[in-house]
Amino acid sequence: MAVAFFDLDKTLIAANSGSLWIRRELELGHISRFQALRASLWIARYHLGFVSMQDAVARAIAQLAGTPAKPLQERTAVFYAEQVRPLYRPGAWAVLDAHRRAGERLVLLTSSTGYLSELVARELGLDAVLCNRFEVDGAGLHTGRALGTICFGEGKRVCAEAYVREAGVALSACAFYTDSYSDLSVMEVVGRPVAVHPDHRLRRHARKRGWPVVDWGVPPGGDVPAVPPRLPWCPPPDPDARWVQRGRSGMQPQRRGATRRMLKV
Repeated sequence: MAVAFFDLDKTLIAANSGSLWIRRELELGHISRFQALRASLWIARYHLGFVSMQDAVARAIAQLAGTPAKPLQERTAVFYAEQVRPLYRPGAWAVLDAHRRAGERLVLLTSSTGYLSELVARELGLDAVLCNRFEVDGAGLHTGRALGTICFGEGKRVCAEAYVREAGVALSACAFYTDSYSDLSVMEVVGRPVAVHPDHRLRRHARKRGWPVVDWGVPPGGDVPAVPPRLPWCPPPDPDARWVQRGRSGMQPQRRGATRRMLKV
C-alpha cells in the first residue's frame, strides 16, 4: 500500500489559511494592528531567508503557555466553516478520489495546527494527519510545548518518514503534492513529487528535475482572498521583540519587555 501526502495551504486550498486567520483575528479585535504588522514583517523576513521558521515556531508555541485550548478550537471551527471550506481547489477532489480508488492512504502533511487540520481531514475523508499539535494539560490549558516534531521544512520530512516506517511503506512508493519550495526535503525523497500551483522557486526546481507541475483550478466563483504570504501555523512574533543581526544566520528576534500573546491556527 502506498501513501499520497498532501500539503494544505495553496495546494488543497487556494489561499494561505494562516494569513486569512491573522486578518480575521484583527477584524474581530483579538489582536492589534501592531501585532498584525509585526506578523507581516516576520513573514516577509522568512520569505527573504532571514529567519529560521523552526525557531520561530518553537518560540511561538511557548507564548501559548497557560492559555485555554477550547476557545481556540471553537474559533478555528467557525473560521474553517466560513473562510477555509469554500477554498478547496476543484482539481484536488479528483486527485484525492483517484488515489483513494487506487487503494492508497491519503495523508495531510501540513504546518497548520491540529485544530484546523482535523477539520480538513474530516471534510476530505483523509486517513491520517501529520501537522503541528499543541500539548494541553489536564486543566485544558496549553503547556507551551509542541507534541512531537515541528512539522515544517525538514520537520515535514521527519514526520513523513516516521509515518511510512510505521506503515511499512517505502517513501519511494509515495506521492507528495505541494506548492512550496520549503517542502523540497519531502519532494526529494518521495517517488512521485508533484508541484501544485508552485511558487517560483519550486516551479524552477520542478522543471529542472522533470517533476509534474499541475493546475487544480480555483474555487467556484474564482475569488481567492488577496492576503499576504502566510506565516505557517504559529502565532505571530512577540510584539515586544526587536530584530538584531546575528552573523551569517541573518535577522533574529531579541526580546524586550513583557510578552503579548496571540493565538493563530
